[in-house]
Amino acid sequence: MPLLQLVIAEHFDGQVWRMEIDPINHILFAEIRMIADRNVNFAAINLNNGETYFKNYTVDERWLTGIEAAFDGVLLLHFYQTENGPTHKGLAAIEASTGNLLWSNFNLSFDHLSINGPVLFDSRLHPPKYNLADIKNGTQIRTYQPSIDTELVQPLLLPQIITIPNNLPPLPAEPYGNNVHYLEYNNLRIVSLHALRAGTLVQYLYIISGNKLIFEDILNTNIQKLQPEAFVMYQNKLVYIKDRSEIKVLNL
Repeated sequence: MPLLQLVIAEHFDGQVWRMEIDPINHILFAEIRMIADRNVNFAAINLNNGETYFKNYTVDERWLTGIEAAFDGVLLLHFYQTENGPTHKGLAAIEASTGNLLWSNFNLSFDHLSINGPVLFDSRLHPPKYNLADIKNGTQIRTYQPSIDTELVQPLLLPQIITIPNNLPPLPAEPYGNNVHYLEYNNLRIVSLHALRAGTLVQYLYIISGNKLIFEDILNTNIQKLQPEAFVMYQNKLVYIKDRSEIKVLNL
């Protein structure tokens, strides 16, 4: 039977709003929002050893900012052009291992992340001119070249939404509806489903080896509607959010 190792169980005071993984240094960054207080902070966790580099990290703009990208040990944050609009404007780069602010520029905006680094543009120029930038100091290296600076694709495995497989062993909770989130990895079957408990929806996570249930957890309780994808696989790590406020990572 496979030995599952819990390497990360990090709890936060607010809701885990977004996660981003640096595919070079294998660092998970999280955006944590406290809706009532209109406050946002950030965290950085090493996925290989479980070390938390920083937590409750804030910048001067305490609400109108969020995660833009992560690359080569750096978290890139964005700001907003206006409070009521979705347009991003301005960037700040945070070093994961120290939490130091490396640089900020309120005229630059992010276009996409390439295999060579972020592609940025000056929001004051029209039409925009796209440049490859050094994420560690914000300098423009050269003009963006699509044939060389191809888009970086995250090495993530996402579950599929499928009809409940007939060959699943009996599970502790009876599924609500006909669909589950399902992924096969390393001879394991990972299943997330919703069930009714005392008249309310609960979301469960199960890991099955052969016909044996070897792991289970409750992801959400007392929810009003079916939740989106419950987990992702990054390399050999199962990453999921529990109760909207805790990041858990299992080595499979």
